[in-house]
Parts: sequence; C-alpha cells; structure tokens
Amino acid sequence: MSASRLPLQPLDTPCVIPQVVAREPALSSDARQLLPLTEALIDSVLSIENLAYTHPWTHGNFADALRSGYYGRVLLQDQQVLGYFLAMQILDEIHLLNMAVSPMHHGQGLARELLDALGDWSRHTAQAQWLWLEVRESNHRARRIYERHGFTQVGARKKYYPVHQGERETAILMSMPLWP
Repeated sequence: MSASRLPLQPLDTPCVIPQVVAREPALSSDARQLLPLTEALIDSVLSIENLAYTHPWTHGNFADALRSGYYGRVLLQDQQVLGYFLAMQILDEIHLLNMAVSPMHHGQGLARELLDALGDWSRHTAQAQWLWLEVRESNHRARRIYERHGFTQVGARKKYYPVHQGERETAILMSMPLWP
C-alpha cells in the first residue's frame, strides 16, 4: 500500500499529524518525512498558510485542488507540518500553485527540500520538461530561493495579486527547465 492510500484520522488539534507509516523516503533528516497532502492535513497546512500569506488560500481551495488530482506534499518532523507545496500538471509542464514553510522554520533549507522533491517528481514521475510559478514582486525572500534553485524570471503579470483596499500587486512569472 502506498503512502497516498493510507487511511488518515481527523486531526484533533491544528498542526498535529495523525500517526501514519510513510512509504516515501525521508528527506535529509531521519526525522523528516515527505508525505502526500490529504484532506485530513488541510487544517495543519492552513495554520502555516494563514501565517505566510496576506491573502491565504481557504480550506475549500485546498480541498478542490486535491479533488482535482493536483500533486501536493507536506514536510513533517515530529508530527508537525513544517511546509508544503501543491502543484498541477499541464501536458509537459508543472505549475507550482502554492508553497510555504512555517515561519518558525525559515532559514533551515526546507524550501529547497520541497523544491527538490517537486523537481524529482516532475522529472521522473510526471516526465515534465518545465516548472512554472508566480511569486509576488515584493516577496524578495522567495524570489531569491527560486533563483538559487534555478528558476529565472520570464515575465510579469501586472495587478495579479490582491494587496489591500482594491490595490493589486505584480506577479513575477518564473520558469525552470527540468532537463539540460
């Protein structure tokens, strides 16, 4: 039975993950695991989402994405969600829709681990050629992480993200080839 088919029990408290047996390999630490993002984990993901974004996704946004078959993973350590991503495949391209790391764990290389995992899946399972994403123009930290990971800016979408009181912010469109 794969990890994506393991039955999960509802969460009793935010950020606490039900006991599961991982079938996917742990990432760089024996204590860290990368597991499928399931509906049972959405509340834990939302606790990070609400800290990370001024206009966070809702429970319904995540649930709809999962029901649509999008690829999502959570990074866990000691039963705590440290970060997550959600991506969708369109032909030979993968679009990173959402990714965040708990602010308490910034600076530990977790975004890199999540991007590595997404890249591995994109290359070897999805057999994609490109990774794409949008990031707020003002999110300099994320843009640096993406650039260090191999993404380059290929465009901008003016007035893409809501800011406040009807104002909008430019999205920077970035892509990364998955094969040389």
